Amino acid sequence: MLSLYMILCNRWFCVESGNADNPTVILIHGFPSQAYSYRKVLPTLSKNYHAIAFDWLGFGFSDKPQPRYGFDYTMDEFVASLESLINEIATEKVSLVVQGYFSPIAVKYASNLQGKLNDLILLNPPLTATHANLPSALSIFSTFLLGEIFCQDPLRASDKTLTSSGPYKMKEDDAMVYRRPYLTSGSAGFALNVISKAMKKDLKAYVEETRKTLLDENWKVRTTVCWGQRDRWLSYDGVEDFLKNSKHKLIELPMAGHHVQEDCGEELGGIISGILGRRSRI
Repeated sequence: MLSLYMILCNRWFCVESGNADNPTVILIHGFPSQAYSYRKVLPTLSKNYHAIAFDWLGFGFSDKPQPRYGFDYTMDEFVASLESLINEIATEKVSLVVQGYFSPIAVKYASNLQGKLNDLILLNPPLTATHANLPSALSIFSTFLLGEIFCQDPLRASDKTLTSSGPYKMKEDDAMVYRRPYLTSGSAGFALNVISKAMKKDLKAYVEETRKTLLDENWKVRTTVCWGQRDRWLSYDGVEDFLKNSKHKLIELPMAGHHVQEDCGEELGGIISGILGRRSRI
């Protein structure tokens, strides 16, 4: 089911699947992507869970507000907007699945509201000091003038960013979904440019805060990291040691890249179901 939620005058595009009476799991896409990336995960999760995937503001088919008019696309604002969205769509505890460079935002949200969460599942999140810099495929969107040109190119903004991060081979039908926001409005490229600049500025601090949060003995949210071993953007070096020190669970996916849900969506759906199912048996 497709849904639009109006929150603080902005419309959020959401895809809902499964029985609303079941426990809720929220699927959060990475940067830059869309809720569509979870299309292979949703059918598996919907059997036992109320699964919701959404497009962040500035991405996909959600609103793309102009900066200085209520939303400037800073990471702090994304944290606040995530809280508003979750408060709107779920009254009970939820589980979060979040991919890539938006993982620090979900960790920040969870650190403030640990009692709201059952599980936190991170897909190839930035966890080490070397992860604090955007890869060239993304940082180019923030450069002066050149970034503005590339952000308006649907092939570079969607196809090339997704396929450069791992083994993912994009089918034409799927590519058209990712391209459509850039083909129908210049606001998609404009938002990507602004978000890239904010991400480039704030990512280092957010990654460091994520590390401290996940290592903190007061962190009580059950956390699992699923790592696609063929990630071309984020190195695996140091990830295993960090997770051993933090005592969080690690699940390796040898054939997946940075966008795990694209490369092995059905398998990931089963993994997520298994993680969440273990809690129900405790």
